[in-house]
Amino acid sequence: MDKSGHSGNDPFPDTWQSTGAFLHFALRSQMKAADLEFPLEGRKETMETPNVETKLVPVIGYGPIGREVTGLLLAKGYRVRVIQRTAPNELPEGASFAKADAMNAAELADAIQGANTIVFALGLPYDGKVWATGWPKAMASALKACEKVGSRMVYADSLYLYGPQDQPLREMLPPIDYGLKPTARSNATRLWQAAFEAGRVKTAAVRAPDFFGAGVETSILGAPTLGRLAQGKPAQVLISADFPHDIVHITDFARAIVTLVEAPDDAFGQAWHVPTPPTKSLREAITIAANAMEVPARISVVPGWAAKILAFFVPQVREAMELHYLTDRPYHVDSSKFRDRFWADVDPLEKSIAETAQYYFRPRS
Repeated sequence: MDKSGHSGNDPFPDTWQSTGAFLHFALRSQMKAADLEFPLEGRKETMETPNVETKLVPVIGYGPIGREVTGLLLAKGYRVRVIQRTAPNELPEGASFAKADAMNAAELADAIQGANTIVFALGLPYDGKVWATGWPKAMASALKACEKVGSRMVYADSLYLYGPQDQPLREMLPPIDYGLKPTARSNATRLWQAAFEAGRVKTAAVRAPDFFGAGVETSILGAPTLGRLAQGKPAQVLISADFPHDIVHITDFARAIVTLVEAPDDAFGQAWHVPTPPTKSLREAITIAANAMEVPARISVVPGWAAKILAFFVPQVREAMELHYLTDRPYHVDSSKFRDRFWADVDPLEKSIAETAQYYFRPRS
């Protein structure tokens, strides 16, 4: 273990970890897909919300974004009910736990009873085959539970569903079928859109690009980059570190989710992009982190041709290459819709990246 407190053990040899880590680690394994095992049924007449406890907010999934959302809600005086299959090791004061399988609509309905709005912040293993069935199934289950209870849903989403684009990403872009993981996200999106159009469930999707922060190991600014810098190794990036690339701090992602929890019904039935700081390249972002650690800003880039070869032998690389479009072109996110309606004062990258860098650099057990 070096002075940063890291063991230095890599899951892959240095020559190929970048590709496997980048998208295996990039943008968390958060959310799910499902195969309509739970068809929407029940109330078809209106989406009127019954008598509910407006200060209770169930949070489905307690990964990095679920934890951050829970903390923000508690700070605003809400009662938070964390829902997943197993109880977290610890919960902050004011939060409770309810056991439920996200794939089981009946269990979810029992767990979200009494809530006006739920937060759907689920995570799945970073595996395209798992996502292909898991995402639609989980979304169908959550929609059926919300329909039964009369709850609204705020869905913590990513930008995978847009696929490769050569334009800034805007909410009006349709979901596309491209590979396993983007298609899984698209199928989940089509489900909540159809449920809203049918008058069954009010859903608002909060979509973020790569998010980062203390504890978000599976981020493009996580273990494969900042974590390796803290170990005295070069940060590893797939394909290119020099294109402009929008990123967002986890606090701003969570804050946007809470904003939609508190928003009126006219903000539902649509997607919202989380506001991002001024765009930088990944090289610039990694350099900020290196300066905060007072280490050289060394970056190892795995070119696309090498990653394609490695994909035949390394499953993590194969998963990563499906999302090649995250780093093989400029990655701009248009969040003007959210900024115009809500707020735009995001965490400055210089501050948030430096704080995240210190999380990796400090001694940890």
